[in-house]
Amino acid sequence: MTDRPNQPGQPPATTRSPSFDLPVPASALAVGAHPDDVEFGAGGTLAKWAAAGCVVHHLVCTDGSKGTWDPAADIRALVAARREEQREAARRLGGVGEVVFLGQIDGELRADRSLCGRVAEVIRRLRPHVVLGHDPWKRYRLHPDHRHAGLLICDAIVAGRDPHFFPEHGLAPHRPEVLLLWEADEVHHVEDVSGFVDRKVDALEAHASQFESTMHALDEASLDAFRVRIRQALSELGEPHGLSAAEVFARIDDL
Repeated sequence: MTDRPNQPGQPPATTRSPSFDLPVPASALAVGAHPDDVEFGAGGTLAKWAAAGCVVHHLVCTDGSKGTWDPAADIRALVAARREEQREAARRLGGVGEVVFLGQIDGELRADRSLCGRVAEVIRRLRPHVVLGHDPWKRYRLHPDHRHAGLLICDAIVAGRDPHFFPEHGLAPHRPEVLLLWEADEVHHVEDVSGFVDRKVDALEAHASQFESTMHALDEASLDAFRVRIRQALSELGEPHGLSAAEVFARIDDL
């Protein structure tokens, strides 16, 4: 991409046509606010890349402890279950990388300096070519964890690339090549996921604790309806671009 939104002064105004299908990166790091956010946001893309040899890493910011409508739920058991569900979802996507948990309390995530350092350290250690996460600038977003997770990954990319941030890590700086933000307020990039919709749906179904609260799937019929909704959403994203299914992102190359 030719625009440079981070250059000093007043960057030139540009009208961007979307790009399509990054070359398969050697490694990718997907950062979600909660267990299941990565699969919702980029599951098809990550499955496609993993099938082509990309090492896919997950980083989950919160413990998912608010992810139930049952006021009498055993929260400790829920947190443990959601970790195992996330590991299984990553496996179903074909990822062979790490699944990292920051363990922040669900609903209380903040993009502060301490967490920025922890994420920057993961970036420096894993050295991903592409990073994916929430778009923190999406208008009318309600959930604070999604906003803060998006800001956190943007802040951590800056910290991870520059040597004078967090020298105590004892790790070489690392600058990823591309940042893709799902739930994009403005779409700059399209990934064709036509052959990987079933893999995305399968990975989402690993998050069984979320069937009621997130997927509104209380029985097999409503679970089937959830599957239809996911497939329809990907179809609608792909249709304007002549694709049977797509995931779309804001794309930032000026890292």
